[in-house]
Amino acid sequence: MTNEQRYRRFLWALLGVGISLFFFCLFLFFEEKIPDHMNLVCGEKQSINFNLPQDTVGYEAAEEADASGKTNSPKENLHITADSVIGNQTGDYEISCKLFGIIPIKSIQVSVVEQNWVYPCGDPVGIYMKTDGVLVVGTGSIKGMDGILYEPAYHIVQSGDYILSANGTATPNKETLIQIIHESEGEPVILKVRRGEEEIELSLQPVWTQEQDYKVGIWVRSDAQGIGTLTYVDSQGHFGALGHGINDIDTSTLLNLEKGTLYASTIRSVIKGTKGVPGELAGVIHYRDDAVLGTIEQNTMTGIFGTLSCDLDCFHLEGPVEVAYKQEVQTGPAVIRSALDGTIREYEIEIEKVYLNSSDANKGMVIKVTDPELLEMTGGIVQGMSGSPILQDGKLIGAVTHVFVQDSTSGYGIFIENMLRQ
Repeated sequence: MTNEQRYRRFLWALLGVGISLFFFCLFLFFEEKIPDHMNLVCGEKQSINFNLPQDTVGYEAAEEADASGKTNSPKENLHITADSVIGNQTGDYEISCKLFGIIPIKSIQVSVVEQNWVYPCGDPVGIYMKTDGVLVVGTGSIKGMDGILYEPAYHIVQSGDYILSANGTATPNKETLIQIIHESEGEPVILKVRRGEEEIELSLQPVWTQEQDYKVGIWVRSDAQGIGTLTYVDSQGHFGALGHGINDIDTSTLLNLEKGTLYASTIRSVIKGTKGVPGELAGVIHYRDDAVLGTIEQNTMTGIFGTLSCDLDCFHLEGPVEVAYKQEVQTGPAVIRSALDGTIREYEIEIEKVYLNSSDANKGMVIKVTDPELLEMTGGIVQGMSGSPILQDGKLIGAVTHVFVQDSTSGYGIFIENMLRQ
């Protein structure tokens, strides 16, 4: 093979790599810009431009096959133009996206739904959760009566395990577990443990310690409490709050909920956020029967959910608003609703980025606080504001979820559709 032939092969290979890289980058571009799934309100026109260059992508309803294999077209149910779509009948459909109207590049799963209305809130609430079992947050060494350090739980019990029973007796709380270990009188304690989806039995040998008590060297937790913000309430009294789940502070795992209660709370002061140090809402949870607001029934990655036991008059509600879906969210001005001083107020923010295909359900948009009053009061976003509803053009679009540790004026928000999916 001559040098000229080698050179030509090299150029062709280089061209092939360049073309492959171009299409790969093009794929990533469209993957980010075009959502995998979108909800459409039945009968309403919805843009499907997604801020793409004009005439780059064409859209058409994909054909479907029923159970018998017969092909049917949903085109009469989805009216698609160059940059918009109208769903004429509720149901699930598919839109095919084609580059320049020719090359298939992606499919969008479409759900046509009825318009949803909820009451945006912003009220601070007290949260108490009881775990389903006793959570193991860690293991450690203990000093026996003989002065020797023992680690009876090492490599047996793991952080994140839930202890369901000990010696055949249910352990609804850590006090019960401690009592059973104390009454073992040094005999092995058989623990029934949930580890992930599996239930297993483990044996621990208690140690008589210098505190004159039997211990097994595990750190446990059976409840959690704190202050958050109520995001929305619907007309049936169902609520959503926080916009993210309640995780254990030590294991960073989502707490398994047995039961939970929503309480009235009062914000006493605000610790302003600074660079590297998140701020916090400091308040009081009113643990009284007459201060119970509702029951918490789910603790999920996208928030806590449950049912109110009080009237809607318990909250600062101004009336229901339409729910906006993620493809309707635009960069630009918006507001968050919060009651930091006991009165619901709307504070100006800027939506800087929108991620239609974020792999993290809690991080659909980047927001920045621009309201001078809120910046003066809190420094931006502080702990306890999670769940504060975000509204744009009069519609509820999401909720505050996280603050950037290095910039307390900015943080993440979740799309409201991710919360309502629960």
